[in-house]
Formats: sequence, C-alpha cells, structure tokens
Amino acid sequence: MEKPALKPKCPNFSSGPCAKRPGWTVDALKNALVGRSHRSKEGKARLQEVSDRMKKVLNLPADYRIGVVAGSDTGAVELAMWTMLGTRPVDIFGWEAFGKGWMTDAKKYLKLPQVNEYKADYGQLPDLKKANPANDIIFTWNGTTSGVKVPNLDWLPKNHEGIVICDATSGVFAMEMDFTKLDVVTFSWQKVLGGEAAHGVIILSPKAVKRMEEQNARIAWPVPKIFRLVDEKKLLPGELEYSTINTPSMLCVEDAIDALKWAESIGGLPGLVRRSTANLAAFERWVEKSGWIAFLAESKEIRSNTSVCFKIKADWFQKLSDEDKTKAAKKITSLLDKEGVAKDINSYGKAPAGIRVWCGATVETSDIEALTPWLDWAYEAAAKEYSKETVK
Repeated sequence: MEKPALKPKCPNFSSGPCAKRPGWTVDALKNALVGRSHRSKEGKARLQEVSDRMKKVLNLPADYRIGVVAGSDTGAVELAMWTMLGTRPVDIFGWEAFGKGWMTDAKKYLKLPQVNEYKADYGQLPDLKKANPANDIIFTWNGTTSGVKVPNLDWLPKNHEGIVICDATSGVFAMEMDFTKLDVVTFSWQKVLGGEAAHGVIILSPKAVKRMEEQNARIAWPVPKIFRLVDEKKLLPGELEYSTINTPSMLCVEDAIDALKWAESIGGLPGLVRRSTANLAAFERWVEKSGWIAFLAESKEIRSNTSVCFKIKADWFQKLSDEDKTKAAKKITSLLDKEGVAKDINSYGKAPAGIRVWCGATVETSDIEALTPWLDWAYEAAAKEYSKETVK
C-alpha cells in the first residue's frame, strides 16, 4: 500500500491530556492571572467563573455544587470515597483499570466492611442491574482504558437510598448524562475540554453534601487535609466554588475558561456531543470496511465516543504471545509517530494490546478521516516487517 498523501492537521490523539480545542494558541492564556494569589478578589472571580461556566454548559441542577480540587479526576474520586463512605455497603462496578482501582481503595486502604465487587473483562460491562439502591454505588461512566461506556442510567433507580459516585472523566461533556440520578460526579478538564493536567473537578448533589457533613464527625480513618471540604459542620458557600483548599494554577483555570467559551460557541453540550459522535461515526465507517481491525467494545451500545479502543483481529496477530502482540501493536503506533501522523495512540499498559485513539469534541472529524488510511498503511508495513523478523 502506498503511503497516504494527506495527514491530519493535528496529530494529537492522546487520551489525556487530550488535543486542545481547534484554533488554540498560547495567546488564549494572555489574560491569565499569573503572579497573583488565587485568594485575591480577582483570583476568586476567575475560579467562580470557571465553576459557573461548567455548571451552565452541563446544565446542572441549580442546587448542585461544583468546584476545582487537587489530584485530577483520581483525587476527586478519592476525596468522595474518603469523606462519604462507611455508613452503608458499597457496590462497585469495574471493567477496566481505573474502575477496578476504586475497588482496591475501598477494600485495602479504607477497609470498608462490606464491598460488593462487580467486574467484567476489557470490552465488556458487568451486570449493572445488580446495583442495590439501598447501598452506596461507585461506577465509571466511560472506561478510558477499554473504550466501553455505560449506555444509560436505566438500571439506576432515581430515588436510591445510598449515594452514587460516578467517575465521569472521559464521558462528561461528550455524552448525555442524567445528573439527577448522580450524587457525586468527578472529572478532569484535561479530557473532553482539552485542558491541562493536575486539576480535578467534583460535582455534588445536596444529598452528597449532606452525607459529607454528617460523616465529618464520625470518619474512622485519617483524611488528608486536601480532602477535607467540610469546615467543622458545613460546606460553606464558596468553599467549593472559589475558595479552594489547594492552590490551583491560574494558567490552567484560564485555559479551562477558554475551552468553555469555545464549547458555548459551538452550541454547548449538544454541540460537544455531536462532534464526538461524528468522530466515532468516522471510525465506524472505516472499521466496517477493514479486515484487520475491530472495536474492543463488544457491542455498539457500549462503544465509547471519546476513548476509542481497537483490537487487531488479523489471524497472524492472534496467534502471537501476549508479549509479541504488544510489540507488534507498538510497531504500528511508532510508525505513525515517526511520520508525525498520530501521537500517543498506544493502548493503555494494562489493557489488551491494540490501539487507542481519542476522538472527543476537540478533535476534528476531518483529522479522523485523514488518520484512517494511515492506520491501514502502518498496519501493512508492520505486518510485513514482523513477518520478516519471525522468519529469521
């Protein structure tokens, strides 16, 4: 196969930090409040603005709280676990690296007395209907490392007794979500908004705030200061929205405001969802015609439209050992990296060997369409090279 002539205009397909919004330059940061305290009047105003814009784009219920916390999405999830769990049994659903990591936290570190684990292999979902509405529930909306998403919340009763913690980092801003069924939603803006790393965002329902306040006096384990949102008995007004425990980067805050303004300019959440869905559709057209590649997600219903994970189905590849599969897949991705066509598209280290391409809203559909012929070219080149090596 001849080398394709057209390359993607932006080769950044990393699953986090992700591609910046179209047209982004460092000039977007020119008004950043650098060299100033985040506790100044102007600093608090910027933090309030980023919280307000996120709340508006997501169309959150009016009584939900939202704010910036430390430690990216991981820190936000762990903040919720360390400050809210312990009064009820916990049902945890995991089908990829991060979801299963919350199980480890609950059992090994928090040592919760009753943790019900519901697991599935990469490419599958566990039986979500096993969720008990009387228990606390933890699940990942979209498996960044598996390309498998929760299709809806039909399995979750609206009037559940426990709290529901949702790790939504690679799903929020790209998928429709019923926030009224969720009590804690966490994400990092380095995903769908294409923001910078290190900062997490946490959304709290009134029920989640109440649980955190009630738990404050009876938590049976040490809680790091950076997790302690509640001051004595109450989560005070502004304590989440603009008076953060940690010191956020005002450059990152400015970048997030820029991304949110862009999101508003393309129609808000519906516009973001349309772009991600169009990108997935471009991949679906390609996979349908391909003889060597397939989605890791086993059904279309659970297929992610952000972190798209592929498996190589060619017979010669399937006969390889796991170690050789990883080497062969990396031959493909390294060829594309050297050509400046696609950066950072290796599968996650603990996932099955293959390819992972971010196609969230900041990625242009035209770049996905330009990428797919290059994927075919790199596959053929790697397959031939690998065959020569195995013959030796």
